[in-house]
Amino acid sequence: MTMKRTARTPQSRIDELPVAMTGKASPAKTAEGDRPVFAYIESLPEPQKSIARQVDALAARALPDLRRAVKWGMAYYGVRDGWCFTSGAFVGHLKLMFIRGNELQPEPPVTPVGMGKATRGVELASMNELDEDQVRLWMAQAAMKPFVTAAMKNK
Repeated sequence: MTMKRTARTPQSRIDELPVAMTGKASPAKTAEGDRPVFAYIESLPEPQKSIARQVDALAARALPDLRRAVKWGMAYYGVRDGWCFTSGAFVGHLKLMFIRGNELQPEPPVTPVGMGKATRGVELASMNELDEDQVRLWMAQAAMKPFVTAAMKNK
């Protein structure tokens, strides 16, 4: 059986989904700081890019001592004492997951697969699905109970 190869135009490459959006880890390199997270967000297609930008802006307003990083192909957000939530793009939506989400009130509705028993969040397919007031409340609650890693304890 032979497979016909078709020429790929620059536009067809733009329309393809990044690896992160197929359910596998993004090729984004692990790095701490604002710059890697902004680069990750800008690499996303629409509507995930717009949703991720809005989530990032909400995080900046909700957490005065905001820390950013790219870990496991997603944007991570935290405070000095630990990580609070993550934002990652997948086919058709952006996942906003709170690391200790089962402790938030009201508890976010989605329990993701493979992200820990306590993780809860929301899956956003459009900007209209983003309840800014609720997300800001969850972010503030999450900042009061961050997930502390061994590396953070040793700093």
